[in-house]
Amino acid sequence: MRSMDIAQRRARMAVRHRLAMATRVDDPVGIARSMVVLHATDPATVFLSVAARSRELEPADIEKALYADRTLLRMLAMRRTMFVTPLDLVPALQASVADALALKQRRTYARFLNEVIDGDVDAWLAEVEGETHRELLTRGSATGAQLGAAVPRLRTQVDTAPGKPYSKPTNITTWVLLTLGCEGRIVRGRPNGGWTSTQYAWEPIESWLPAGVAAMAVDSARAELARRWLHTFGPAPIGDLKWWTGWTLGEVRKALAHLTITEVDLDGVTGIALSDDLDPIPAPEPHAALLPALDPTPMGWQSRDWFLGPHAQALFDTNGNVGPTLWWDGRIVGGWAQRSDGEIVWRLLEDVGTQAVAAIESEAARIHAWYGDVRAKPRFRTPLERELTA
Repeated sequence: MRSMDIAQRRARMAVRHRLAMATRVDDPVGIARSMVVLHATDPATVFLSVAARSRELEPADIEKALYADRTLLRMLAMRRTMFVTPLDLVPALQASVADALALKQRRTYARFLNEVIDGDVDAWLAEVEGETHRELLTRGSATGAQLGAAVPRLRTQVDTAPGKPYSKPTNITTWVLLTLGCEGRIVRGRPNGGWTSTQYAWEPIESWLPAGVAAMAVDSARAELARRWLHTFGPAPIGDLKWWTGWTLGEVRKALAHLTITEVDLDGVTGIALSDDLDPIPAPEPHAALLPALDPTPMGWQSRDWFLGPHAQALFDTNGNVGPTLWWDGRIVGGWAQRSDGEIVWRLLEDVGTQAVAAIESEAARIHAWYGDVRAKPRFRTPLERELTA
């Protein structure tokens, strides 16, 4: 079995994830494609992940790609998580992940609607979804509140916890919009506010893809998503791909059967790689990076010891969400945060030497300037981030 040591895995990460200075580019779509997708649960993550991998991009450049050029699209996908994706990957994400997610969500919602709707709940829900989509096509863009006012059945009240002290009946507007989004019929457009805002307007998918999302066979879609993940994150244990996609092990193996892969020894652990992607990558120059909370690099694997070391307790919350991380030469060496006055503060968790400290200081100054007057507190707080901002 061919082997690959940690140094080579870190070199591949530094180059393919555009962490090394020589690999950084001023192209939001190219950066997103390098990472397969960008995590977008916290809207600031998208902007800060691109900032860390670019040279001279500004927030307005990323907003232009998202909302003017519309070459990037925000959608729910793997593990029911929000991502920003290049348009060319949308069909594969839709067929391999989002369609199944839409089906699961509809079944969940139907169980509650059975308590308040007479007759065929599935047919009723399909009618409401169709009416909502048509209203959005007419308007071009609308908030959930505006759609709720225009489509009376969106205001149908459902109690998801009857008899419980915390019971609070709610209308189904968010449910319907979420399902339509998972089906690839509507998308989240420009937010009401700056690049840290979570209040989005909704737009029909035709605003991004005039012909809608192209149909793709499930097997082909899963194989394409697995291929892209292996190029960016491989070689890696098959369990990491299973975790990242949210597929069953059987679904992962079926997807891999469509690819030519090779097993690789990763310091005693068996990993997989694309068979035509085994040549060594020269190590780049030493480099520092400040990656934001939920950045796609640390969130790309489930097994992280080879770049995380002993720092998980300080840098992850109890649900497995990573906070802002300091990187030196392909490994995590500390964490950072933005204080309420805008200052970027950071702390090393190990001794990395004067060269690394100087490089980290330079990156911290660059990211400070990039924020400008914006303040962005991570959605999920981690122990070190809380300490640094206390």
